[in-house]
Amino acid sequence: MNRRKVVANVSETARGTAETGKNRNAYTDVQAAPRFPIHLPVALKSAATGAAAAVALGPEKAIETENISANGVLFRMDADVPVGSAVDFTISLPADVVGAAADVQVDCRGRVVRSFADGDRRGVGVVIDEYRFERK
Repeated sequence: MNRRKVVANVSETARGTAETGKNRNAYTDVQAAPRFPIHLPVALKSAATGAAAAVALGPEKAIETENISANGVLFRMDADVPVGSAVDFTISLPADVVGAAADVQVDCRGRVVRSFADGDRRGVGVVIDEYRFERK
């Protein structure tokens, strides 16, 4: 049996996902890294909507991660963020989970590669282009 290793960079994967994003089953075929089901609070700022998005969502409409991989994250939220939008977001990692004295903030910049309705909430998939760890 001849096996070939297929390598794709994040940009190629994102482009393919944006085109097939309407079919959730097709999306799983282009994921480049394993996903981990981690539910953490997120502070999101979309370049399209600016800080108003975070204010409009408010605490009663929290954004949280559904899963995270080395390349991206899937959010559950109440607002729609269009595919192709640039987003800045911060994920807070609890101190006890990461073995630190204080929570660790991960500031990320990325692009929305899929957005879909999931019951009464939205699923928003984001490719992470840049990230930075900050301790509080």
